Amino acid sequence: MGQIKVTKLEIEGLTIIEPAVHGDERGYFMETYNARDMHEAGLDMVFVQDNQSMSRRGVLRGLHFQKQHPQGKLVRVISGAVFDVAVDLRKNSATFGKWYGVELTAENKKQFYIPEGFAHGFLVRSETAEFCYKVTDYWHPNDEGGILWNDPDIGIEWGDVSDVILSEKDKCHPLLRDCKFRF
Repeated sequence: MGQIKVTKLEIEGLTIIEPAVHGDERGYFMETYNARDMHEAGLDMVFVQDNQSMSRRGVLRGLHFQKQHPQGKLVRVISGAVFDVAVDLRKNSATFGKWYGVELTAENKKQFYIPEGFAHGFLVRSETAEFCYKVTDYWHPNDEGGILWNDPDIGIEWGDVSDVILSEKDKCHPLLRDCKFRF
């Protein structure tokens, strides 16, 4: 394999990807995505869109998914730090309703692959964070779904959420047990 280290996680399908970083006194260089390396690692997803957002400390985005057009996501942080979370929504999965979280920072340069069939969200832990992600299907505005970020049945350990900032939409998502989706 070429320029990446791949770590498969305990929830099937979730993967941490660490690119090789080549640095010297001038700075650094890294390949953030190489289809050949991904294929050699068993990751054969096809991306159709790149997205980027910027958020300030305390912003929590999620937990989001698309109902009929699920998206796989390859996420990373290019500035700042976030706690990134995926929740397994695959009804026939042994880990249905389980979550996994990882710290993504501009410094650690880790990437997190979340396949179709998961809800996704993140909490900004730095003053600001720029978040980039590739997706395997296009955004369909009438297909959005979500789960309440603090669903007690899921029990995500977000850390300090005393000053959490949510969109109006994210405040109103249902609990996992009340969601209707097809995964």
